[in-house]
Amino acid sequence: MPEQLLSKVMVTGAAGQLGSALCLSAPSSVDVCALSRTDCDICDPAAVEAALDAQRPQLVINAAAYTAVDRAEEDSAAAFAANAEAPGVLARACAARGIRFFHVSSDFVFDGSRSSPYPVDALTAPLGVYGQSKQAGEQATLNSGADCLVLRTGWVYSHDGQNFMHTMLRLHGSHDEISVVSDQVGTPTDAISLAGALWAAADRPGLSGIYHWSDAGVCSWYDFALAIGEEAYALGLLTNLAAVKPIRTEDYPTPAQRPAYSVLDKTQSWQDFDILPTHWRSQLRVVLTRLKEADHHA
Repeated sequence: MPEQLLSKVMVTGAAGQLGSALCLSAPSSVDVCALSRTDCDICDPAAVEAALDAQRPQLVINAAAYTAVDRAEEDSAAAFAANAEAPGVLARACAARGIRFFHVSSDFVFDGSRSSPYPVDALTAPLGVYGQSKQAGEQATLNSGADCLVLRTGWVYSHDGQNFMHTMLRLHGSHDEISVVSDQVGTPTDAISLAGALWAAADRPGLSGIYHWSDAGVCSWYDFALAIGEEAYALGLLTNLAAVKPIRTEDYPTPAQRPAYSVLDKTQSWQDFDILPTHWRSQLRVVLTRLKEADHHA
């Protein structure tokens, strides 16, 4: 796709992990209109239509989401507003204007009962409110009539924002021992890596439908916690390494049930986006290095 054709892209949820990563990694030829929650209420059709008519983007990437998995169990209205209603509002407004639309979804649309990576056409069966709201957002997008692409991902983290990596760094620095669930398996995903996949898809106008993206490889939360400590210690970000103790999900009860296995099959994405995958541990090292550099410049 010639660069000049994709000259303006609107990013919703621009203040979040993925939204920030999209703005940070945008091609120099693209003018990004970054909208946070305070800039535009994406549940409000009139506000969305006004923003689209004022900015006239060729593509809208929806990076906005309600991601508090446990809180969603008691706050389903907020979860469905952000994860289901808003994508529908955005997608329908884009369809009416001939604007391409990308929506980011989640591995939590699956129940985790498989033991091999989930293909894009696997049956969805979310276990909780968060997954149900993300599934509803997918359907609203796909049924909108828009030229749309849904990208499922999972275990997203970044050098900034609140995420598992930062929680583990804090606990490694303040505890002698950390207990982390070892029987939930997935793939950590660097937000910049995910943003790169979306920009690659944006550059390929023929792509639509459902795709999967995460970094390569497989691990448990226990493995991820261990790796975070080791890599951060090697980089000098930590002076103390806590012992990491593997525990079972049943030993760490949470309001929301989580899939035991949520590894996504990315084969089609790697091919269609023309991206060579990076193993999650290598990418973790990149993210921690990014954090170190950010701390150095702070």
